[in-house]
Amino acid sequence: MQKQAIASFLAIGIAALCTALTPSRAEEPDFIAISAGVFDINDDKTTAEIRAEYRSDLRFWHLMPFVGLMGTADSALYGYAGLGSELFFGPRIVVTPSAAFGLYSDGDGKDLGSTIEFRTGLELAYRFDDYSRFGLAFHHISNASIDENNPGTESLTLTYSIPLYKFY
Repeated sequence: MQKQAIASFLAIGIAALCTALTPSRAEEPDFIAISAGVFDINDDKTTAEIRAEYRSDLRFWHLMPFVGLMGTADSALYGYAGLGSELFFGPRIVVTPSAAFGLYSDGDGKDLGSTIEFRTGLELAYRFDDYSRFGLAFHHISNASIDENNPGTESLTLTYSIPLYKFY
């Protein structure tokens, strides 16, 4: 269980280091990101996952705030908020490490041990001319051992990020 907590804190540290080295682009808009994929890919409660996020265009020391809601086919729900950073490799490739915390309800799905859960992850996306993005995201969710039961889980999703200005 301590290995999961150490991995989560290590991912947060790497994200912080990356933000200090490679700043995000100032002209990037805010986004609505829609994701679909597989929840609990590493264990016996594998199910479908969908997610929606608002990713702000505000920047705090190259960190962007975001909020989201995730649901699974087993009726699990996870509402969360966090910070991410955009790392650009040329004009098209964007890597986004992120860390969040939130409230989890297992529904008929996997018991993660606590209502309070932490999420760390990485998204690799292709950026189109209109700023929209299509990518692959991997996330780890666990309670960082604030509860004795801390099985943790991983998800893998495809994500399409739409600039908010396209909605008005």
